[in-house]
Amino acid sequence: NIMVKNLSIEQAIEKFQKLYSEQLLRPELLISIKEARPIKVSIVGEVERPGLYSLTNKELVSNIDSNQISNNGLPSLINAIQKAGGITQNANLRKVILKRRLPTEEPKYKMAEINLLELLFEGDQSRNPYLFDGDIITLKTAEKLPSDILKIAKGNFSPKFINVYVVGAVAQPGKLEVTANQPLVQTIMQAGGPIDWVSNKGNIELIRINNNGTAALRRFRLNLNQNLSEKKNPPLKEGDVIRVNSSSIAKLGTGIETLTKPLNGIVNSLAIFKLLND
Repeated sequence: NIMVKNLSIEQAIEKFQKLYSEQLLRPELLISIKEARPIKVSIVGEVERPGLYSLTNKELVSNIDSNQISNNGLPSLINAIQKAGGITQNANLRKVILKRRLPTEEPKYKMAEINLLELLFEGDQSRNPYLFDGDIITLKTAEKLPSDILKIAKGNFSPKFINVYVVGAVAQPGKLEVTANQPLVQTIMQAGGPIDWVSNKGNIELIRINNNGTAALRRFRLNLNQNLSEKKNPPLKEGDVIRVNSSSIAKLGTGIETLTKPLNGIVNSLAIFKLLND
């Protein structure tokens, strides 16, 4: 038995020829792969489901949208990201790190930085390398959201849909399935929009659960002419909750109704008693 783990075919041939040269004058070898076993790669960082994944030369990958993607041939970087459910909104696609074990007895690695935006916008397929067994893929967090985030969301390594919740003073509150990175204002309109004389368009709340389990609350003013903006009309994430608060007039009307509701029965009884006596 000869150890050939992490060796290429050419390196394995060279190793065998060196060993056979001790017995043969002119050792000539031809090595081919009869059947490729699955490779295992690790994906960490800004993907929907980080972890350890097994990839084969021919398989159907179910991504986060439950759509099956056919993969025929050597598994590549994009195949691995797709199998991990796609990238998150915070992924830094300009600097994806690929770490690979070198064919040495002692553990040594080499790293490459890959700009996936060049693949997405320019079609540069050299930015989609084939993967080896034991590769580690790291997607770091971007310092700020890219200006072309909506274009990135349309790529096939981004989730197509996310689920958010719109509650409060809208026409159709509840759970919504929206396109990835859809802006806040567009989502409110998808929920039927604010209710006239009831909604407070200047008090829109966005509640987001952070990765550490804490919740963040931000307030916005509804402006239908506002372009995508992290400060005024942010792109949404999976599980976001949008609350459209009621106006002061609506709250006053609800309060009066709550206070007078117990008296309604008494007032109605007195009116009926008066009618009977008349």
